[in-house]
Amino acid sequence: MKNDNFMTLTIPSRSANEAFARMAVAAFVAQLDPTVEELCDIKTAVSEAVTNCIVHAYRDTIGRIYIQGRIDDRRITVRIRDKGCGIPDVEKAMEPLFTTGTGAEERAGLGFAVMQAMMDRVKVTSAVGKGTTVLLQKRLSDRGDGDDRKDRP
Repeated sequence: MKNDNFMTLTIPSRSANEAFARMAVAAFVAQLDPTVEELCDIKTAVSEAVTNCIVHAYRDTIGRIYIQGRIDDRRITVRIRDKGCGIPDVEKAMEPLFTTGTGAEERAGLGFAVMQAMMDRVKVTSAVGKGTTVLLQKRLSDRGDGDDRKDRP
């Protein structure tokens, strides 16, 4: 059975909302009965993308983070978008250990590398002064259509 569905969520770029975004996407994906590893991978990638919005896109202000999730059969697509400062050099920003943080706020610079390790596809588009979109995709293993729980004891 083909299982298509979608969700949208808009949140302020406050640190407290990172966990909410992660759990909202996890709850959405749960309808497909993913493995624990698949669910953890998706949650981690979403956390990294949302944290990038909070820390980098809206560095000194609160802006909006737009999250869209889509299920096409067993492929999950999550799009996380901001209208923040943008990334001048996406290729450079995606290099492991690259960070724009300085001094006490310096970061590890592993966010995009973590996303790429957890997901099948990561695509980043950005325009300086206009914002950034991170597209995350993962195909879940075949475990049925997620509706077999009713047959369990």
